Amino acid sequence: MGFFSRMNPTLRGFLIILLIALAIFLLQLQATLVVLYIIASLALLLAMVFFVYLVWREHRGEISTWPSRARVVFYGAALLIVADLVVAWLYGANGGALIAFLAVIVLCGFAMVRVWRDQHTYGI
Repeated sequence: MGFFSRMNPTLRGFLIILLIALAIFLLQLQATLVVLYIIASLALLLAMVFFVYLVWREHRGEISTWPSRARVVFYGAALLIVADLVVAWLYGANGGALIAFLAVIVLCGFAMVRVWRDQHTYGI
């Protein structure tokens, strides 16, 4: 035990990762690893959706007072981001599709931030 406690923490971490990878290879657990990856990605997606829902719930009264054009742009951009994430998750995004995926995310985020800032500007 003294040998591992005196070892460089980075080296110790890499050795642990190497042992885990070796165990997965020797026990032929690649399919299990794929299933765990899918479960983890779904959990991450659900966590992001839950966070956005909490933020929306906190500000929904304020958003309801915005003009209808601002609400449509804000909610439309949010729905387009969700649709973009779902399509990328189902079909994958590589090459030109990855550029389009990132462009949609960036442009929708810009639209949402712009609407938010416009609605929170009081005076000139």
